[in-house]
Amino acid sequence: MSSKAISQVTDQLAKTQVDEKFELSFKDRGLKLNTAADAKEIADEIRKCKTMTALRMEGNTLGADAAEVIAKALQEHPEFQRAHWSDMFTGRLKTEIPPALKHLGKGIISAGAGLVELDLSDNAFGPTGVDGLIELLKSPSCYTLKELRLNNNGLGIGGGKMLSQCLLDCHKSSSAAGKPLALRVFISGRNRLENDGATALAAAFKAIGTLEEISMPQNGINPPGIQALAEAIEHNKGLKKLNLNDNTFTVTGAKSMAKVLHHIQKLEELNFGDCLVRTEGAKVLASAISQGHTSLKDVIFSGNEINKAGATAIADAMENKADLEMLDLDSNQLGEDGVEEVKGTMEAINKADALGSLSGDEGTDDEDEEDGDVHGEEVEAQEDEEGDAVDDPELQVKGKAISPEKQTVVSAKDFLSFPSPTKLIQMGAGRAAALKQELGSECSDVDKAVQTFMKVSSVVTTVDTKTKEAACDCTDKLFEDLLLDSREGAASLFANALLVNMGVLKGEDKKFRPPSSIVGPLTVLEHAVQQTYFPKQSREILSAFVSKPHPLLDKSGPARHNLLQTLYKF
Repeated sequence: MSSKAISQVTDQLAKTQVDEKFELSFKDRGLKLNTAADAKEIADEIRKCKTMTALRMEGNTLGADAAEVIAKALQEHPEFQRAHWSDMFTGRLKTEIPPALKHLGKGIISAGAGLVELDLSDNAFGPTGVDGLIELLKSPSCYTLKELRLNNNGLGIGGGKMLSQCLLDCHKSSSAAGKPLALRVFISGRNRLENDGATALAAAFKAIGTLEEISMPQNGINPPGIQALAEAIEHNKGLKKLNLNDNTFTVTGAKSMAKVLHHIQKLEELNFGDCLVRTEGAKVLASAISQGHTSLKDVIFSGNEINKAGATAIADAMENKADLEMLDLDSNQLGEDGVEEVKGTMEAINKADALGSLSGDEGTDDEDEEDGDVHGEEVEAQEDEEGDAVDDPELQVKGKAISPEKQTVVSAKDFLSFPSPTKLIQMGAGRAAALKQELGSECSDVDKAVQTFMKVSSVVTTVDTKTKEAACDCTDKLFEDLLLDSREGAASLFANALLVNMGVLKGEDKKFRPPSSIVGPLTVLEHAVQQTYFPKQSREILSAFVSKPHPLLDKSGPARHNLLQTLYKF
């Protein structure tokens, strides 16, 4: 065959592939679609596709008029299944979003399409956004839904309750139609659901019973909410992934969860990191997974105030996990002896390669004492009547209170070596002064000050008000003197340092590794940019870059949206 003939065949194959396109993507175009005219190009492309099962709109911003035009084009695709619509409303007012979602939902319903996946993550639409989804979620188009991703939406308790009712109504009507909703993946992290929102959703999970992944990290859920979720998990025996990272179990919640874990033997990923399960909770959970759960691959118990005894119990429980790839016990309170014992345990069961780094271990007050003891006496954090951890709890030693002053005081050096929310709080009221003293003359070095800011702000989550307040106070003290510099270009250098250290801009240091998340820094910057010390030019530079598409920013959802909204006010 001649080269010309080969070329003709190649061209023909390429055309055929385009004609039969299954996924149409406008991802990360940075398009600002306000009017019907703005959306015409996208609508035309949708109509050209003979077969379109997926539409990607991430990284653009969509208004109601533009959404209506796109929705009309969607009506021509009954084969449509996957809506990849995360980060689609940056810079929009919350009142703009529900009408846009309603238009898109009506387009899908009018087409008679059966959705398999709906991803609206990283859209800060709050409870009002759920209003725009009600009609779609209750419709026959969602009887076929397998994956629902609503991460970083700021749903709050009200949004969680509305979402739960939608799922319950959909399950009821789909069951009556002979094809019950069989949702497999539910993702709703960083949504401030708290106990009431989590409890409402638990009722939907219990009714559905087909979930294979539940991911609800950073939602401010305490023991009552954990208990409700545990009861729902019991009814989802096919569960493979369970992520409740950065909520608050305490021993009470750990016991509730331990009671039902034997029902989910297909579990592959278990993430209870930063859940304050403490040592006794760790022991109970270790016992619950020690005999079965042979499919476990990833087990995360980092940042839980677990001592040597609790950590070794978890390590021992890994013996029969032939597929184990990672056990994360970092940022606990093992101490040097505990670290060595855990390593020895994992070596003894031939799982040493699966053990994650323990470099962030917070140590113990006394390496010779069992963690949780003070001079040989048992210590446990005070809990309220519902089992929730009390803010600033006094420690109890056999019924006798130990004042906070006698608790461990963390130095600035210790914090900067291995930052954590607990260490930031334990630095005490003088934390900002201590950080500046540790920096010494480097306080006036823009890069050093910004690097310190990154360490301080990185421990902040959107649901931990106390840590956020401490980080904001430290940031004020770090920046207010630094930004007195009125030299030409100082504001630009400062903004550049912020963007480089957040990983949004590339710097000169080729060895620099950007952070995995910048939610904390963006959250603290929302406070900082409102202060009188923050240069106007720095605000303008931040606004220009934070509004652009970038993987780290795209993952930051409400934190990015809130910062932009604040910057727009200046």
